[in-house]
Amino acid sequence: MRLLANPRNWNFLMTENNSRILVLPPEEAKRIAAGEVVERPAALVREFLDNAIDAGGANIEVSIEEGGCKKVEISDDGAGMLREDLELCTLPHATSKIRRLDDLDTAVTLGFRGEALSAAAAVSRVEIVSSTDGREAWLFETGPGESRPPKIEQTRRTKGTTVRALNIFESIPARKRFLKREGSEAGLCRQVFIDKALAFPSINLRFVQDGKLKDFFPAVSSKKERFAAALLQAQEIKFLHEINVTGTGFSAAVVIGGAELYRNDRRQMFVFANGRRVQDFSLIQAMEYGAQGWFPNGTHPVGAVFVEIDPSLADFNIHPAKREVRFRDPGAIHHAVSGGVKNFFHSYFLKASQKSNAPMVREAQREEEGRNFYSGGESAVRSPHKEETEFNFSYNTHTNSGVKDMKRFLEKTPVFAKLTANENTPSYETGVAARYAGRVFGLFILIEWGDKLYIIDQHAAHERILYDRFLAEPIPKQELLAPIPFTTQSADEDSFLETKREELSRLGIDIEKDENGWRIEALPADWRMGDAATVKEILELSVAGENMAKRWAATVCCRAAIKDGDYPDDETAFSLGMEALELPDPHCPHGRPIWTEISREALFKAVRRE
Repeated sequence: MRLLANPRNWNFLMTENNSRILVLPPEEAKRIAAGEVVERPAALVREFLDNAIDAGGANIEVSIEEGGCKKVEISDDGAGMLREDLELCTLPHATSKIRRLDDLDTAVTLGFRGEALSAAAAVSRVEIVSSTDGREAWLFETGPGESRPPKIEQTRRTKGTTVRALNIFESIPARKRFLKREGSEAGLCRQVFIDKALAFPSINLRFVQDGKLKDFFPAVSSKKERFAAALLQAQEIKFLHEINVTGTGFSAAVVIGGAELYRNDRRQMFVFANGRRVQDFSLIQAMEYGAQGWFPNGTHPVGAVFVEIDPSLADFNIHPAKREVRFRDPGAIHHAVSGGVKNFFHSYFLKASQKSNAPMVREAQREEEGRNFYSGGESAVRSPHKEETEFNFSYNTHTNSGVKDMKRFLEKTPVFAKLTANENTPSYETGVAARYAGRVFGLFILIEWGDKLYIIDQHAAHERILYDRFLAEPIPKQELLAPIPFTTQSADEDSFLETKREELSRLGIDIEKDENGWRIEALPADWRMGDAATVKEILELSVAGENMAKRWAATVCCRAAIKDGDYPDDETAFSLGMEALELPDPHCPHGRPIWTEISREALFKAVRRE
């Protein structure tokens, strides 16, 4: 048995009889074990809150002093304990939640190991006041290292329990020295409180810090309401939504903000399983995959996944503090969450666009126009044949490199034909003429339409048009004269390339494997990236999950689209702008808005013109 990395230090473990192995005294072993559960005051807040919720408390108050180091106190109006229960409650593994090993597979309570009160008593002085009926109540007191039996005496209290841990780590100075500053420890305690509040919206919860009420969350009927109350500003609440998905043996509520609500990091993204906050990055990814394309680059949605699962299909016993969970079928939950979020954003945008006055032709109207156009209706002009429509890429980075390809692309679309048929009065369903007003800053196209001025990002617009076509039509592929050889860095990358080879081929990427590694045989037509960057882009598709085609399309089309500083002629710019205003989704593939508008009234008001 290897006791220390350096054998020269073994003499530090020698005992009087020269043996190196010894059994720690029970009290020392108990304190060391307690450290696995209670690493800081916030851990006591978590454990005591679990017990209060398991006891059925409808009103729970958390109170801390000096960051929780001086006091952590949780009061509830739950079931309470008898004197006989108090006599046993701080013994190691004393629990009311399970009776035998098999109960671990079906435990539905937050706590079940019986470690919390025992661990608390090993590192602090514990006081408990409890009553099961409000008529008879008992006070229990014990502390670390005490040889005498715990003190139990009658007292008075309404139904419920108050658990108080005082002077945490006072008897373990080494552990206390590693605590953070008082404010930081208080913040960690409050975060645990917020976590429990998010998971249990039907409970009235209060958080008191150093005698001052910091948070009060009245009971509400939905997780969305509690999330909004706990984490959002008043003006943000209207952008929050709740989605429900189900699967075999599980259900999940997903609270998520719309595209108007985003953050620069993932600190307001949470995962809960059966009421516990857990570390599960795959479900964070599921939310982001489902929301992909709706948020600006580098930003993240706000939200939480609340999974309720049959306990026999999950293992919560893999972490001392139950911060992790192992699902029997994580893929099914991931798929349900990402699919639910994806469907929500799709339908949410359609509903929003139906209520909007924005100049977008609805899908049904687009189809009707297409039928009239191709059948030679009164308002139609001669159109190019459908089969002639093609998807051209240009990856050159020189000025105006994408303009010609963009113009050829637009010339083969009905909107361009409609515009050139009557250039001076291009009209849509409203019958109001649109007028090309120019370009500014080498990037934005200006279109005056009715009483509004539309400012259109030419790159984002062209990128979205290419992206929609990319996903709708076969991708032109070009075999490489000299294949690109490369090697992977992990078994996961090998597995990705093996299992996704056919899907990659449909995206215009042909790869083969030989004894030396992998090689790229074909890429989308006119691909212009360097070898290293190409390999990097392909391997990064491994994290895209079900959205691999969309991620690749976004990558390809971003490089193909007209760039900032490119100058199309007026006719081409006008055509691109009007096509952008007709898009059913006015966002680029990375989530940025394609256009914005300013009304005549707002513009006049800005310059104080009546």
